[in-house]
Amino acid sequence: MRAIYIALGANLPHPVHGSAQETLTAALVELDRRGIESICLSRWYRSAPVPASDQPWYINAVAEVATHLGPDALLAQLHAVEEVFGRVRTVPNAPRLIDLDLLDYRGEIAAGGLGRATLPHPRMENRAFVLKPLADVAPDWRHPVSGVSVGALLAAMSPDDVASCVLS
Repeated sequence: MRAIYIALGANLPHPVHGSAQETLTAALVELDRRGIESICLSRWYRSAPVPASDQPWYINAVAEVATHLGPDALLAQLHAVEEVFGRVRTVPNAPRLIDLDLLDYRGEIAAGGLGRATLPHPRMENRAFVLKPLADVAPDWRHPVSGVSVGALLAAMSPDDVASCVLS
């Protein structure tokens, strides 16, 4: 059976949980409490905001998770955890306390829509801050639509697409 992958990101400190990395670690604990078990977590990465702006840089990771939830219910739980952690959706690409995205659900392909998961996550193949941590946890992963490997997608990235490993 193919795996389920979620992306985690934040670029603002949380008033309760602390740094972006500490907040995302706390979010993994909350997900586990909700029946979404983290099987494998990538290294933490630091990345520039996309599109480029003067907002703080992000901390990103990818987790392989296990759950009995289907993709739409899992997406709803990711959004519920974001809400518990204080995320308020304003304008696209705004700074955020937390961002949890469903990247791939067992290779399924879905068009999405209101309250429904778009699978695989749109634009993931163009973002080093997703692909680098994904390669940590799933070096043999292939894009469900194109079939292109994560390694090939990374090799095609522009050198300007910065995502560097955070030592911790």
